[in-house]
Amino acid sequence: MTDEFFVYKIEESQFLEPILYSFLTLCCLLTAVIPAAVLNIIAYPVSLKWSQKISDYIVKKLAPRVFSILNTYRHFHFFGYNDSKKLLPNQYIIISNHQSLIDIPCYMNFLRDKELRFVAKDNLSRHIPLVSEMLRAQKHCMVPRKGSPMVAMKVIDDFGKQVLENNQIPVLFPEGTRTKNGNVGKFYSAGFRKLNEATGLPVACCALDGGYQIRDMRNIMSNLQNGCYRVKVLKVFDSPKTKEEEVRILDESRILIQKQLEEWRKIPTDRM
Repeated sequence: MTDEFFVYKIEESQFLEPILYSFLTLCCLLTAVIPAAVLNIIAYPVSLKWSQKISDYIVKKLAPRVFSILNTYRHFHFFGYNDSKKLLPNQYIIISNHQSLIDIPCYMNFLRDKELRFVAKDNLSRHIPLVSEMLRAQKHCMVPRKGSPMVAMKVIDDFGKQVLENNQIPVLFPEGTRTKNGNVGKFYSAGFRKLNEATGLPVACCALDGGYQIRDMRNIMSNLQNGCYRVKVLKVFDSPKTKEEEVRILDESRILIQKQLEEWRKIPTDRM
């Protein structure tokens, strides 16, 4: 056989291998996700108790499994900086930057021993397989996008009382929307202020990175290859007592997060 033949075979394998691993990744993800998604769609209208059990499985078992599949077939790493969790008290509010819908399972994977509850827009509570029923069954905070701001603040206030009573950890993305370029956007104070008033909890500033590269479904498989998701606790603030303290915490947190993102992006994606 000629050298040209072997060169052709090598080039062919280099072309086919990414396609094969993308196919295997997709098959494994669908096999893991579809049964739980379908069962929860069926269970939620019939039995809230069963839907909550399925949702607990999604949070505690399925979220870590998804990251394991991505690591196995796409060398996509999840780096949770566990030493930083030593800063955390028993109960607290998390404020974080926001890059993609995968931020939700990212935090669930990072804080598996805690009951997390997210503040999210109410459009996430409908027509998103796996996510929507889970958010409703576990009583996450679904803030209405339309209507009176008073209604939205009442939803957050009731949510704050709920998390206090059940020793849950509320997670708030003060940007209010997912970033498109990975940089940290403006932090809005209204939701944070109401949640702080309702709970009086310490505030944990956390940073995450990696989601903005896989938020576009058209490029998700190529960007997953050798990518990573990172999440870390940066600082814990005492519960703010005044509006000025609330603004200071948001401003400082935004600066801390942006600085952390810049440091992470100097590191190879396969290293912590």
